[in-house]
This record gives sequence, C-alpha cells and structure tokens, in this order.
Amino acid sequence: QVQLVESGGGLVQAGGSLRLSCAASGRTLSTYTIGWFRQAPGKERDFVAAISWSGDNTYYADSMKGRFSISRDNAKNTVVLQMNSLKPEDTAVYYCAARKILTTSYNYWGQGTQVTVSS
Repeated sequence: QVQLVESGGGLVQAGGSLRLSCAASGRTLSTYTIGWFRQAPGKERDFVAAISWSGDNTYYADSMKGRFSISRDNAKNTVVLQMNSLKPEDTAVYYCAARKILTTSYNYWGQGTQVTVSS
C-alpha cells in the first residue's frame, strides 16, 4: 500500500505561485508514476501533470504547459508540482496519485489540497 499526502495548497492572487508537495509513505515511490489531478466544484477531475518513475519523462495538460512544473525526489519519496502564473480558473482541489509502472490505472490517491486563486 502507498499512502499519499498533499500539502502546499492555499489562497493566492492571480499571477502568483504555489508549490504543492506529495509525500508518500508505506512504500518507495521509485517504481510508481506520479500524477497530479484537480477537480473544481461541479466539474470532473482533470489531469494536470505526471512524471515517470525515473523522472526522465514529464507530461502536462495543454493549459498547464509553461506554467506548471513537476519534479520528484525518490530519495525523499516526494513529488513536487510548482505552479506559476496562476489564474482564477486554476482554483480546484489538487490530488496526487500513484500508478505502478507497467500498469494503466492510478490506484493510490491522496486526500487533496485546496488551491484558490483570487482575481
């Protein structure tokens, strides 16, 4: 089992930055792809970004490219999502999730952290 805990959410003005962290316990994250997702009120959960187990490959939703950056430190069992140039439409609950390599489903999810961007 992998337990994931997000932190770093909060209230920020448009144009500001936040740094979200996803800390894992239970097992090492080094064999998991880690993804970030977000869900705004009344909307479906959307993909934000992901990083491969080695950190060599990163993936972003189109609207996040150039603004968000995902990185990982397997020694610390942590994945970070750096969010810059935030917009009000980025307001959502952000979740990190883990997907074992060679599988297709994210089976482990954190509880989420609220990000609110004011205009």
